[in-house]
Amino acid sequence: MATTTFNRLGSANTYDNALRNIGNRQMALSHLQENLTSGKKVVRASDDPTGAAQAERALTRISRIATDQRALEAQRNSIAMAESTLGNVVEALQSFRELVVSAGNGGFTASDRKTVALQLTGLRDQIFSLSNRKDTNGQPLFSALGSALTPFVGPQTTPQDYTFDGLPGQPGSSEVAIPFTLDGDSAFMLQAGRDGAYNVGLGPTPPNPQLHTDTVAVTNSSLVTGSTYTLSNISIGPGALPGTSIATYDVTETLAGSVLPLAPVSVSGPEYSSPSPQIPITVPGLRLNLTGTPAAGDTLTISPSPSLFSVLDNAIRDIGSASSNAAASQAVNQALGNLDIGMGRVSAVRGQAGELLNRADRISDNQDKRSIQLEADRSRAEDLDMVKGISDFQNQQTGYQAALQSYAQVQKLSLFNYIG
Repeated sequence: MATTTFNRLGSANTYDNALRNIGNRQMALSHLQENLTSGKKVVRASDDPTGAAQAERALTRISRIATDQRALEAQRNSIAMAESTLGNVVEALQSFRELVVSAGNGGFTASDRKTVALQLTGLRDQIFSLSNRKDTNGQPLFSALGSALTPFVGPQTTPQDYTFDGLPGQPGSSEVAIPFTLDGDSAFMLQAGRDGAYNVGLGPTPPNPQLHTDTVAVTNSSLVTGSTYTLSNISIGPGALPGTSIATYDVTETLAGSVLPLAPVSVSGPEYSSPSPQIPITVPGLRLNLTGTPAAGDTLTISPSPSLFSVLDNAIRDIGSASSNAAASQAVNQALGNLDIGMGRVSAVRGQAGELLNRADRISDNQDKRSIQLEADRSRAEDLDMVKGISDFQNQQTGYQAALQSYAQVQKLSLFNYIG
């Protein structure tokens, strides 16, 4: 008798393997879908710890650069505003200079010169206001290394009429930043030995119309102390050599910052060829020429101008009080010489502002290049190659479909399918 044999065609192991294969392929397909959707090959740190760390470092540096760039833009705006303000100061000084030149017109009367002085006063007030201008954050543009909200104070009744209420100096730049402010002390304050801005006054009032002087020259800056010198009892006598003369005078020195003068000292100037219209006058570190013949009672005052504002005030006072064309000429010559010195200081600091703006442009360009490089580093570390990602996804999808079909066939391997 023949015996029918039944073979078991399905097993638990076959089912488990098929289900495990489907699960693995489904999980892999899900990861690839997530990568394609986000555009990244590193979605979480566990995907690639090294790539995730590299991308995180690049993002941190990019964020730091963005912060530095915002700060640099604010600094650039402040310096640009300061440079523009110095340009306004130069324009006002040019207008002031033109009015000073006009005051030397021989056809002007004392009343005309007083009118010019009033116009000069308006320009002086404008320049002083510009020196204390603030930026959009309410900080002074010319605060140097630190100052009060109003850096420049004056006029005052103390020996120095205008002062800088702060710490002089120019803040330094860094690799990624420039200063917020400029050195107002360097722009508007003057130093006797460095700048040589001196105002020469003739006395008594009204002064001897036959006398006038040229501008003061610094011969030895190490001897200049910033003192005010008053020369009196000026007399001309014969020099030691034939055909020469020498001026003798009493010098009264008032130290800088003091109101009490020292005792007069008798001084002899250098010999000069006579007859000569110019008489050389010297005090420690300074020299000027006196033109004319001094009379009894004539005096000469040599006083330093501690600031650009002092130069403007002296010009306004001397031009407004000039009672003759000779006095007006003296005032105009002194004012023009000192104005040129003051404008030179302002222009020098304006040039520094221009260089800071150029430096800001260079920093910005370098930072942009660094950002591009860091973005490339981040992209290499975590971004997905879309062509490769789509290819992998399609391959994985094909494998997943094959696994599903295989499992469907395995499900049919059951004894019940053969019982009919």
